[in-house]
Amino acid sequence: MEAAIKITSLKKGYGSVLAVDGVSYHVNRGEMFGLVGPDGAGKTTTIRMLVGLLLPESGAAEVLGYDLLSQKNLIKDEIGYLSQRFSLYGDLTIDENIEFFADIHGVKNFHDRRNELLEFTRLTPFRDRLADKLSGGMKQKLALACTLIHKPKIIFLDEPTTGVDPVSRRDFWKILSNLLKEGITIFMSTPYLDEAERCNRVALMDKGKIIACDTPKAVKTSLNMQIIEIVCSPARMAYNVIKSETNFEVQMYGDRLNVAVMDYDTDYAKIKKLFSENSITETDTRVITPSLENVFIHYMSK
Repeated sequence: MEAAIKITSLKKGYGSVLAVDGVSYHVNRGEMFGLVGPDGAGKTTTIRMLVGLLLPESGAAEVLGYDLLSQKNLIKDEIGYLSQRFSLYGDLTIDENIEFFADIHGVKNFHDRRNELLEFTRLTPFRDRLADKLSGGMKQKLALACTLIHKPKIIFLDEPTTGVDPVSRRDFWKILSNLLKEGITIFMSTPYLDEAERCNRVALMDKGKIIACDTPKAVKTSLNMQIIEIVCSPARMAYNVIKSETNFEVQMYGDRLNVAVMDYDTDYAKIKKLFSENSITETDTRVITPSLENVFIHYMSK
């Protein structure tokens, strides 16, 4: 499959901190690629380099076959970029904001395209409303419409659903799914592992390094461990006991624990014994399929 983006040993630091530490991977044309990691992992720095806003210290990258350093001007009209803090103009209406971005990209006959995008994002009834008067979810959809006005081949989305309500978040994902059907390549960063599950492929990033890169299914399969989900009380005590008395990886979600073990029969017996010794009540136990969160925390601990 032809690559839309090729990254080779890309590196960028701020003082003594390496934000992006010699990463290499590729993004296929027409796929949704998720760069996943916590705050400070290097996601935004990576995107800002790929859209030409930051210069890498070393390494190389190609976007749509163009060299990132020597052919930056050829890249900019082929891509769209929605940053974490997209600069909408609050004193302009939805229509006027899209027109402004059409002017920036030299799109002359933009009216049909604008109408199409407003329908696509379900913003048509609000086209005369000032951007300052929009909800968070509507602002993100307007920002996406502005990003798409010049028909880019790749769009870069930096944590596009952070701070957006669940309904708007769901709408936004429907829009992204439709963009994929049009053949647009989507490169997005997200801290949400449930969102990463929707991507064709994901790269898990932490402290500037890529710790896994594959399809979500393959990344989860790479965890050669069993996950035991235990509903118990008091959950916090159970978590602390497992953490202090065993070498099992344990995560707590409300009243339930996810414990990563090598062998269910042997290791679960150890957990039951600990619970009995500490008067911890267990109400339900099952072996579950590892989630991306389980895998990510496992790799980070290593």
